[in-house]
Amino acid sequence: MIKKITILIVVCGIVAFFLYKALDLGLVWFVYPSEDKYPIRGIDVSNHQGKIDWALVSKKDISFVYIKSTEGGDFKDKSFLENWSESKKHGFKVGAYHFFTLCRTGSEQAENFIQTVPKLVDSLPPVVDLEFVGNCKDRPPIENVQNEISIFLSIIDTYYNTKTILYLTNEFIEKYLEGNFFNHPIWIRNIFMHPNTFSSIDWVIWQYKSTARINGIDGPVDLNVLNGNLDTLTKFTNLR
Repeated sequence: MIKKITILIVVCGIVAFFLYKALDLGLVWFVYPSEDKYPIRGIDVSNHQGKIDWALVSKKDISFVYIKSTEGGDFKDKSFLENWSESKKHGFKVGAYHFFTLCRTGSEQAENFIQTVPKLVDSLPPVVDLEFVGNCKDRPPIENVQNEISIFLSIIDTYYNTKTILYLTNEFIEKYLEGNFFNHPIWIRNIFMHPNTFSSIDWVIWQYKSTARINGIDGPVDLNVLNGNLDTLTKFTNLR
């Protein structure tokens, strides 16, 4: 009996290992958005992807790129400027995103973003990443968080003459937003199901995979689909 249990544990361990590797290598994932319905795909990258050979990233498969620029009140992604210039040089539609921390004020974080991201008319609208993973341990009251997000958006929208996109997880929505999206477009992360399976949320970008493998990039990368065409994104810029 003990021998059978031991064998079962070993088999389960082997299966779990190969499943993990399949997920990590991007061979298996949970949702497969229709290429007919969502033909426009994009990636989001940061220093975690290391040095990217943008000449090898296929413009046939990838139409837009979002690059991490900043986090909190003073962190600047060390790969941002290179990724920003190289991706633009190779003809991609490019935008920048800021990782919002609950430990700093909205005005501090907006200033950090403005100091880092060039104000260019051909760029995609800015994105603010609102999630718990990698965030500080503080969990301020909901009214405080919403107020700081609102301040951040007001400053960024005014400076870049745009509507900032909110990158959201369902957990952050439930904890801090309660349906208050500040009249801004939504980028939703859901790697398990379509965003509208149990929700009527109106979204423009859907991150459906975090383990994609793309030529020119070592290791996994986030993959997204656009709900519409590229005009869907560019309409949020140069509003005046």
